[in-house]
Amino acid sequence: MTLIINLAAEQKSAEVTDWAARIGWVVGLLLLIALVYWLMREGWKWRGTLQGDLPELPTAPQSPGEPLLTLSGRYHGSTTAGQWLDRIVAHGLGARSRADLTLSADGLDVVRPGARDFFVPAAALRGARLDKGIAGKVLTEGGLLVITWEHGDQLIDSGFRSDHAAEHAGWVEAVDERCGGPAEAAATAPDQTATARGTAPVTPEKSAS
Repeated sequence: MTLIINLAAEQKSAEVTDWAARIGWVVGLLLLIALVYWLMREGWKWRGTLQGDLPELPTAPQSPGEPLLTLSGRYHGSTTAGQWLDRIVAHGLGARSRADLTLSADGLDVVRPGARDFFVPAAALRGARLDKGIAGKVLTEGGLLVITWEHGDQLIDSGFRSDHAAEHAGWVEAVDERCGGPAEAAATAPDQTATARGTAPVTPEKSAS
């Protein structure tokens, strides 16, 4: 009888010890998650501070032109053109969200429920392409519509995914037509184009005199 009582007491003690260990692990895990979240938030704020020289984003005109194309889908973020991991977070450009796009003769209007809208004037459009990744987000090949535009003295890539991916090709053609074709974008930013392809920009050799 004494042996049975001792075994029961030891088992009860072991159960209490196991619960204490589990609670300790859970608390430690929660603290680790909180630390990672805090570091991410601070990194986001620091990146926004570094990008403080980016001018305020233009707003859509009061009377926009006749819509040429519309698109409903998701906005996946913006980066420095040709550098798909160099995320831009200033002025709300880093927040992923739903998005409704309208292309007109005036430019590209991006309406984002729950996030900050922005407008790209037609003169600032530099081209469009199909891609598979931007701002750390990777999709299937050609699953992303990337529109390149100029703001201040910086070229920006903004990534969108339509609810109907078949619309992407039409948008690439229409945006390229508005800005004079993809060749203009490449000529404007040869360094970014080379970076996107993973090659070094080529500098023309001077002819011998």
